[in-house]
Amino acid sequence: MSFKEQSFKSRGERDDRVARGASLGTGEDADRDPELGRVLRDFRSSVHAWSDAVYLRPRLVEAAPRRMAWRMAAGWALGSVLVVGGAGGGFLGHRHLQEQTRIATARQAEHQRQIQEQRAREAEQELAQVDSDVSREVPTALEPLGQLMTSDESR
Repeated sequence: MSFKEQSFKSRGERDDRVARGASLGTGEDADRDPELGRVLRDFRSSVHAWSDAVYLRPRLVEAAPRRMAWRMAAGWALGSVLVVGGAGGGFLGHRHLQEQTRIATARQAEHQRQIQEQRAREAEQELAQVDSDVSREVPTALEPLGQLMTSDESR
């Protein structure tokens, strides 16, 4: 079934139309004036030919212009998010690097402080050793006498 037949059947116009070549009026009109009947038939056939040509011609469908405003807005928004995200990520990376540097510096300073404390303790121990070695209660020559005195005190 063709498009034309479907469109006529859907609207019910095909049944209402008068068959081609049929007289518009009664047979009396065609009998009285055959030229009027011929003119009416020609007019009728030209109207039918015109309407058939209009229904059967290919139609150009105009595509409605797409609205590009939302696409541009979405593009700008996405671009802005990417730029802000990139800049924010760079900023956060820089802050993270600064924080890591500060932590490493604090660790190194604490390590240096511990090393200095250990050296100070070692130096103090060495000085105590030297002091104990240098300072004796009794000189070496009087050491036997010192032992006698300590033994008398214990008795």
